[in-house]
Amino acid sequence: MAFTELELARVRRAVGTFLDKRRPPPHLRAQLDFELRIAGQSVEILEVRPADLGRPGEFTEHGVAKSTYVRTRRVWRVFWMRRVLKWHRYDPAPEVDAIDAFCAVVDEDTFGCFFG
Repeated sequence: MAFTELELARVRRAVGTFLDKRRPPPHLRAQLDFELRIAGQSVEILEVRPADLGRPGEFTEHGVAKSTYVRTRRVWRVFWMRRVLKWHRYDPAPEVDAIDAFCAVVDEDTFGCFFG
């Protein structure tokens, strides 16, 4: 089941506030930016850069952090993208109770998993 309108608003507000703190200055955003993707019960934070092949207007996306809401347990599972390009559970905080807590875990990035 997808998010309700109220849940979507909470997610967009929380992650939007987080991204506003992390985004580079406007003059650099053509070279590096971050964005939010919502799919089903998952929220992804993506790093967006121009394609390496120099094709104008094409961009590559790399996953930074992901959280999936488990409605039956009312928890958010936290994941990070490994070099093998697969999502792995973030063992220091595998689950949090709110989307704001997910943003706090990613912002803290104690072990350098999300932003290196």
